Amino acid sequence: MRGAWLNAVVVRTALGLAFLLPMPVVADSVLEDKVQRVAGELRCLVCQNDTIAASQAPLAVDLRNQVRRLLAQGQSEAQVLEYMTQRYGDFVRYRPPLKPSTWPLWFMPVVLLLLAGLGWWRFTRARPTGAQS
Repeated sequence: MRGAWLNAVVVRTALGLAFLLPMPVVADSVLEDKVQRVAGELRCLVCQNDTIAASQAPLAVDLRNQVRRLLAQGQSEAQVLEYMTQRYGDFVRYRPPLKPSTWPLWFMPVVLLLLAGLGWWRFTRARPTGAQS
């Protein structure tokens, strides 16, 4: 009885973990190369600092599998990227396109750096340089 219970626990654990593993590499290496290229362009929505190619989060695994299915159905890499962008927004792109809605993403770091430089310049000019007696 104890052996059957232990066997059931081991089997259920193994089945539960099997869903977290990525889909096995397909025999078509050309398709797999395309999947990796597209997955390298898409941001993991869970990790946000990784691409879905590098992430092992369950959502990233699902998105990689979806990319694989779309490419296997004959869609081009550009069509798959467009589909993902329409579905999840420009944020899903690891390098979002340069357009008016993404200007803050591209130009805000430069603006903040310029403002910090201006503030530092004004701060250093306002300080007295020598001791006055």
